[in-house]
Amino acid sequence: MSDALPVPSPAYSLLDPALDEEEKGRIRRGNEALILAAAERAFSRSGFKGTTMAQIADEAQLPKANLHYYFGNKENLYLHVLDRILHDWLSPLDAITPQADPKQALESYIRQKMRLTYERPEASRLFANELLQGANVIGDLLKTELKELVQTKAAVVDGWIADGKVAPLDSTHLFFSIWSLTQSYADFDIQIRAVLGRSGQSQQDRQRAERHVLTLIFRTCGLA
Repeated sequence: MSDALPVPSPAYSLLDPALDEEEKGRIRRGNEALILAAAERAFSRSGFKGTTMAQIADEAQLPKANLHYYFGNKENLYLHVLDRILHDWLSPLDAITPQADPKQALESYIRQKMRLTYERPEASRLFANELLQGANVIGDLLKTELKELVQTKAAVVDGWIADGKVAPLDSTHLFFSIWSLTQSYADFDIQIRAVLGRSGQSQQDRQRAERHVLTLIFRTCGLA
């Protein structure tokens, strides 16, 4: 059976016409956030093909019709989920500017990446699976928005190198390394827990991992 349904009327969207626009917007944002978070978990567990809109609705504890009202169909919802993940991962790069202290900027970026890795491991696994499948949905975004942002931030690092603030290195591959180091703690969580002999990574385990990643990147960059 197809997931596609007619888009329900605004009355069925739980947006009461008696509400003012500000309240309607608040309800919409809240419902969209619930749906996106639920879809992130569901797609991570079962993949795009193995996930139905009914499963996502159950996860979000909202009527299935709400999903179609806000996002139209499963394909569009999946794209919104991936776009949100990429945006949340890239926004911490704002700290990397020509005027910033390299160590502070890189530390801020890595700590935020590690926090997202532990708070939303499903997001990392879902994104990794999309890439392994050929990035058919998000490929254009990678070739445009992601590429342009990395080029911009790599130029900042090159400027730090030219000013003698950072040791000579390949600035583009620095970001590849940071992504690999941080996201491994989500993507390969089972392997890591098996080696550590843990049923789950404790707060101490997470702090140990974060210190290790920071040490590697600081040493690579020639920072104390």
